[in-house]
Amino acid sequence: MTFDLLAGHPSIDPSSLLSPARRSADLARLAESPAVDLVVIGGGVTGAGVALDAVSRGLSTVLIESRDLAFGTSRWSSKLVHGGLRYLASGAVGIAYESAVERDALICTIAPHLVRPLPQVVPLTKDVNFFNATLTRTGFLAGDALRIAAKTPSSTLARSRRISAAEVVELAPTVKQDGLRGGLLNWDGQLNDDARLVIGIARTAASLGATVLTHARADQVTGTSVDVTDELTGASFGIRAKAVVNATGVWAAQVDSAIALRPSRGTHLVMSQDSFNGLTAGLTVAVPGHFGRYVFALPQADGRVYVGLTDEEADGEIPDVPQPEESEIDFLLDTVNLALGTPLTRDDVIGTYSGLRPLLDSGSGETSDVSRKHAVLTRGDGLVTVVGGKLTTYRRMAQDAVDAAIKASGLTAAACRTRTLALVGAAGPDVLAAVNAPDRLVAKYGTEAPAVVDLGASNPDLAAPVADGTEVTGAEFVFGVHAEGAITVDDVLERRSRLSLTPLVADASRPAAEAAF
Repeated sequence: MTFDLLAGHPSIDPSSLLSPARRSADLARLAESPAVDLVVIGGGVTGAGVALDAVSRGLSTVLIESRDLAFGTSRWSSKLVHGGLRYLASGAVGIAYESAVERDALICTIAPHLVRPLPQVVPLTKDVNFFNATLTRTGFLAGDALRIAAKTPSSTLARSRRISAAEVVELAPTVKQDGLRGGLLNWDGQLNDDARLVIGIARTAASLGATVLTHARADQVTGTSVDVTDELTGASFGIRAKAVVNATGVWAAQVDSAIALRPSRGTHLVMSQDSFNGLTAGLTVAVPGHFGRYVFALPQADGRVYVGLTDEEADGEIPDVPQPEESEIDFLLDTVNLALGTPLTRDDVIGTYSGLRPLLDSGSGETSDVSRKHAVLTRGDGLVTVVGGKLTTYRRMAQDAVDAAIKASGLTAAACRTRTLALVGAAGPDVLAAVNAPDRLVAKYGTEAPAVVDLGASNPDLAAPVADGTEVTGAEFVFGVHAEGAITVDDVLERRSRLSLTPLVADASRPAAEAAF
């Protein structure tokens, strides 16, 4: 009944639905007819992007993910779609420009429902001398030039400017006011949720005919074949492919042992807006002694604030879920407190999360100095591996990876068209403003939000919040299962709703998540 409601809903493209029944049917079909053009391994933002790029060029495409969409690094970002100012500081103009171009595509065309303009303020406190303030202002002006070069209209991202002390306090009420001489304001893009972006990309690929298989393990990977095991049933079969792309991020070396990665850990603290008294801009604080490095306090739509991030060497075995070091928590608190009137303490931290950047090993220096430029590497047997980069530039990474796969395999395909291909739920501001659903749901589901509302209307129990301390409803859990490919309770709590970022709320929501299946 639930699937029928969604499949027949006017706001939903039924071919985009990643339901349990579709997964079972896709597995059975592949086992019977296991020949395709391209297999991509990895269901993060890059792997999903590769699947969308390939299928939109007319290639029969299968995405294989051993756990869940956005299981790894893709869900642990700062949720920023940024224009690359940090890369300008290190002289990496090409990466900065690429970031600005990809930000424009995301915020204006690909996912305007998931990306919003975010003001970012640098308070000019006593600790910020004239020289550093001038450097920051110069960097912001360079960022304005990047925005213009990327053709992002100023009506979408306003130009940077100097603001008064009163304006700084309005945006960041807990800022240190003693000696405050104003601030510098810049604009960037912010995702509602990075995991939702990945899910949207995967569903869009599915709507064009791609097969998306989560909880399916890839083994014995070559440039033309993959063995697949259904992690739910244990059933195995082989797939023959003309091209295979390894987009497994920090696990890339486990697929291709010739790859040498040097992962770095980025940690964030999760706090309540109560600790910041209504922060409405990204509070930006320079890291003392590190030119071009900042700690950000970033307001979220759900009443939380993320404070991050670190850049620490991550040696040893790659964990499924990275954990922060105590020193990272201290570093983030100490740095953000430089700009605050009343210091934050460990008691203000309600959660943490850490992600690993899949950086290519350059052999020396700190991980913060390792290039963020992505790399596409082709093995002798044709296996293509894509590593490095960052969330903002996922689309270009995917394009380059598919180009390499086509070249290595001799496949014939159409030109890349993802630069102007909108995701499911995407629409312009005027259309989104007219969607008949609460703003909170429109920011998560775009034009599909009425389907979530109607799920709640069909069953009043689904219209209520799943627990105290959250506005997330049972209807959102059910939508996650029948439309967005959630297979387990953890898929729902950790990646469809992100309630796991506040463990107490997640524990209270578990019964509702179990009932969604």
